[in-house]
Amino acid sequence: MAADGMEISAGGGGGGNKQPQISIVGLFLACMVAGGVQYGWALQLSLLTPYVQTLGIPHALTSVMWLCGPIAGLLVQPCVGLYSDKCTSKLGRRRPFIFTGCIIICISVIVIGFSSDIGYALGDTTEDCKVYTGKRLHAALFFVMGFWLLDFSNNTVQGPARALMADLAGSHGPSTANAIFVSWMAIGNILGYSSGSTDKWHTWFPFLQTKACCEACANLKAAFLVSVVFLGLSTVVTMIFANEVPLDPAAAKQGEEGEPSGPFAVFKGMKNLPPGMPQVLIVTGLTWLSWFPFILFDTDWMGREMYHGRPDGSPTEVANYQEGVRQGAFGLLLNSIVLGVSSFLIEPMCRKLTAKVVWVMSSFLVCVAMAMVTVLSSWALGDIGGNVQDAAAVDKGLKSTALAIFVLLGFPFAVLCSVPFAVTAQLAASKGGGQGLCTGVLNISIVVPQMIIAVGSGPWDELFGKGNIPAFGVAAVFAFIAAVAGIIMLPKQPKTSFRSVSMGGGH
Repeated sequence: MAADGMEISAGGGGGGNKQPQISIVGLFLACMVAGGVQYGWALQLSLLTPYVQTLGIPHALTSVMWLCGPIAGLLVQPCVGLYSDKCTSKLGRRRPFIFTGCIIICISVIVIGFSSDIGYALGDTTEDCKVYTGKRLHAALFFVMGFWLLDFSNNTVQGPARALMADLAGSHGPSTANAIFVSWMAIGNILGYSSGSTDKWHTWFPFLQTKACCEACANLKAAFLVSVVFLGLSTVVTMIFANEVPLDPAAAKQGEEGEPSGPFAVFKGMKNLPPGMPQVLIVTGLTWLSWFPFILFDTDWMGREMYHGRPDGSPTEVANYQEGVRQGAFGLLLNSIVLGVSSFLIEPMCRKLTAKVVWVMSSFLVCVAMAMVTVLSSWALGDIGGNVQDAAAVDKGLKSTALAIFVLLGFPFAVLCSVPFAVTAQLAASKGGGQGLCTGVLNISIVVPQMIIAVGSGPWDELFGKGNIPAFGVAAVFAFIAAVAGIIMLPKQPKTSFRSVSMGGGH
């Protein structure tokens, strides 16, 4: 940051170009694309796992489908981050990637929304969706294609969007920029989960309901089309207000000297990690191992365990399942409200208690929450050795408690979205740079746990015949291990470090 606080180096050092100071309102609007992307993520997380099972993909295989997310994160984010650092486009370094990624997101969402209609046109069945409950292979194929494309394009946007906030923060400081970013995530979640929690879309847009696409499908289709409109609006706003200063080609070329290059540059530079970073990576990986079962299966859990429905069962079971999914989306809505409020509390808590204490405390909360999920599910069954689909209806008290767990998890999720990045930034700053490398490696410690859960949780659940219970039990264990590992391994940092370090790695 410049001494007068009015302009900063474009990208946090090494560029030579100066980025004019942006107003706080301008900074908020410049980050709007984060809300648009998160809207789609929220719909994806709340609706797609239940929906894909209506196409004939078994529950045990739905987790494998989510492998596209970590693979995209492992390959796309480091590459996009590397090339956006060196991009000399007249639009700036981040906006070209954000704009291109958002266009691809819109295409992929449309493919997902109309996958049932595409499959019907290609001959999956000639029966009406109200009576046909068999496999729809063509629809499933196009769904998976769109799903993978969506995750790759989401990762194309997210990295540059976060880096853009670091570039533009200026005298507002990193904490303000981070709070704005997380706030837009919360806004996107609130809008997305609100869309996912209603079953009225097919009545508002009746023309979306077809022989291949009944009520639940039409609801998803309409919600996704609305998300395309919101993403388009948010992208335009970001392109207008994020007035980046283009990177000087000469400075970009100079900055490449001595740096690893190519798609796997992040791996080549791992030997240069600052002290304490390996420990942060281990604790981050354990933390995400405790989160991904809930992130992937939260609404499916509500539909199966709490409401005892089945996406491919009798009409009553299907109705119960869809009601559970909607209630799960409502729970995620409440979670997002807590996330938005908590995003402004993380900084003062870290300054008072240190980032290490806040991180460990959040892991213990996740441990308690995942244990409660496991107990609630077993209680709802009535017989620990029974089968989810044969259990009696659960009472309202358990359903209310399930929603309370969603609320409880809002605070630790806010910690998850900010504290690991802040600790990483501080470690990079203590070495005098390398924020891009450290952030890329941090992302690896996030996507590898997701791969483990995506591959393992479905078969675990199928093996034990207990729906989602085994995965949540494992999540509670990992959360406890993460808390203990955090106490032992996380580096000690001054209480003021959370405020003084930018997301771009500089002071």
